[in-house]
Amino acid sequence: MNLIILPSNRPADRFYRGGRRITDFRHEPAAPSHEPEDWIASTTSVFGEPGVGVTALPNGITMPAAIEQNPDAWLGTDHVAAYGADTKLLVKLLDAGQRLPVHAHPDGQFASKHLGHAHGKAEAWYILSGGTVYLGLHHDVSPLELRGLLDRQDAEALLALLNPVDVSPGDVVFVPPGQLHAIGEGVFLLEVQEPEDLSILLEWRDFELDGLRDGHLGLGFDLALEAVTHRGLAKEELAALIARSTKPGSVLPPAADEYFRVEKVLVDGPQALDPGFAVILTVEGHVTAAGTPLSAGSTAIAPHSAGPIPVTGHGELLICRPPAPQGLA
Repeated sequence: MNLIILPSNRPADRFYRGGRRITDFRHEPAAPSHEPEDWIASTTSVFGEPGVGVTALPNGITMPAAIEQNPDAWLGTDHVAAYGADTKLLVKLLDAGQRLPVHAHPDGQFASKHLGHAHGKAEAWYILSGGTVYLGLHHDVSPLELRGLLDRQDAEALLALLNPVDVSPGDVVFVPPGQLHAIGEGVFLLEVQEPEDLSILLEWRDFELDGLRDGHLGLGFDLALEAVTHRGLAKEELAALIARSTKPGSVLPPAADEYFRVEKVLVDGPQALDPGFAVILTVEGHVTAAGTPLSAGSTAIAPHSAGPIPVTGHGELLICRPPAPQGLA
């Protein structure tokens, strides 16, 4: 198995605007107004829409089916021994054509107990075009107060509870499960996350969705809001979730290691990428990887069996991987 190049995979008619930055970045025809996400190397379906969002490989086989046929070749024997035929990873490009609603994601324990899902949804953002994001409460908020703001759809008050964070290209933000957050209009980012589509929405007033129906994962808000953190983040806790560095190497805060890994690689002549299942994004420049040309906006899958990937040229790559099996980090 060798490197597999992927076109964009944009679920249609999402509830918020965006998409043009994705297709411009990828040098593809302009996206419609509500295709703000590109699901890369996805084994995950949109919640409640089986098959939507799942990656089809160039040979027409879906990625989950291909991995089930030969998990060791795709993921490696150590990964399969630890996690089974589960990539443990979803990568997206996200173009916030409008500010996203205030929302949170459940952790794995909640998702398993109440939804029967194998993962929660931790996520991290690598910023490609900057702006403002919002992360965590800046003080403790009672469940009763939070529920009142939800019921009144007081979007301004909800957003005012969160910590605004100005971000620039190359910055990274880790969003643990349970933390309320939102992405500001104009931000374009690469997202790595657990492979689930599980969102608890506290806000929907100005979005094309029915929050009373779709905002609580079918659980009802009384139960769904139990997955949301009500404790404020101290300044040092917030700072620990943000990494600002232009250096190559691992870019995520240490708290993200149990969920996923992202490495920035600056290519300037011949070198090799470590073996192992990975999703590769070319951020800028022109690179040749395993004989395959990659330009800015290209995405590719490296199966484990491809071994070390020789690369040459000049550019910047982001290498997204699942968590390392315990003892091999």
